[in-house]
Amino acid sequence: MDATLPHLTPIADADLAALRSLAHPDSPVSVADLTRLSATRRPGEHHTQQAAFERGEARGAATTGVPRMDAHDGWLDLTITLHPQEAGGPLADELLGAGLGMLRAAGATTAVTRVREDWWEYDFLRARGWQEADRMWLSTLDLRSLDFGAFAADEARARASGVRIVPLSDLGGWDAHQREHYDLIHALLTDVPSARPVQVWPFEVWLERMPTLLPDTSGIMIALAPDGTWVGTSQLSQPIATRPGFVHNGLTGVRAGWRGHSLGLALKLAAARAALERGFTHSRTGNHVINRPMLAINERMGFVREAATVTLTRAVGSGQ
Repeated sequence: MDATLPHLTPIADADLAALRSLAHPDSPVSVADLTRLSATRRPGEHHTQQAAFERGEARGAATTGVPRMDAHDGWLDLTITLHPQEAGGPLADELLGAGLGMLRAAGATTAVTRVREDWWEYDFLRARGWQEADRMWLSTLDLRSLDFGAFAADEARARASGVRIVPLSDLGGWDAHQREHYDLIHALLTDVPSARPVQVWPFEVWLERMPTLLPDTSGIMIALAPDGTWVGTSQLSQPIATRPGFVHNGLTGVRAGWRGHSLGLALKLAAARAALERGFTHSRTGNHVINRPMLAINERMGFVREAATVTLTRAVGSGQ
């Protein structure tokens, strides 16, 4: 569809965070979130954030960059954000066209974005040729209601395997066992049930980014086999700045040869204890909808699902 492209100018992180929070109050974004992402970009990595302003107020923005989760060859992120008064209107199409133009100029073959299934953007983009590539459930657990005693038998079974669960801080933090830690993460992410294989960061990129993304290693649980092999993990990441008391529980997984001993549940319980000890009241996590084993663990622990977050893609092509 032809559209007269709006006049776009760079938008500062503070203004972009405010616009995104206004656009979707149920999923607010903080300046700290954007600053952290900026700190983990590699030199020369593609990134733009442009906005259309009216009398000094941002009415909509288009941001592009290298995906953090779906960095397949030729894929680049495109996110459009609209002031609620502009949602679904002409400016949405204009920003979409401008964003796709930015991706073409950057050499992308595929545009990727993520929206919740109950947001207006989902139907808007599907009507414009975007295809659903994957779905993830976001879920939240009120840690104060978690009955650890209900899982005593499961934790006893995990201990009977001979595996010890210890925080990464006790193992030397990010400066120790780097290759062994990375090999574990690589194996677990490669094995995550998802619509497309997860693209794992190269070792050097992982080493650069993780201390920034997960600075507190006391919340990263590592499962150690009797011979010292690293066989599983559950990772508490940064607090969620826009949700006081909330912390994100990231990757949880166990190597294939060590499954069947309740270790995944034991790791997630250890992460929950660590979160409570650090003063958090809620744990938030995300899982691919076909990851049945982890979804079952979440359900047992009492995580409450929200609307699905959908990954949408489309060919960049020569027009909108």
